Amino acid sequence: MGRDLSRYAKDKSERAREELIAELGSCFLCADLGIVPELEPRPDHASYTQSWLNVLAGDKRAIFQAAAHAERATAFLHGLQPEAANIRDAA
Repeated sequence: MGRDLSRYAKDKSERAREELIAELGSCFLCADLGIVPELEPRPDHASYTQSWLNVLAGDKRAIFQAAAHAERATAFLHGLQPEAANIRDAA
């Protein structure tokens, strides 16, 4: 995907932004593919959610930027499937 993750380990907000993008992308793919995600919470969900809330509270555009990145990643992954791309193009 060519994402620059060099600041990921040093800056917790950058890490939270990337994790939010990944989570949104996962949700988009699950919705597209009709996959129902796990409904049981994991012990680390609260800390992930708190890190995302910190980012979202500090930047009102963060959710839109994360969703846009996730959408591009989802489109990229769909594009790797030639049959699916041909079906979508025909529709």
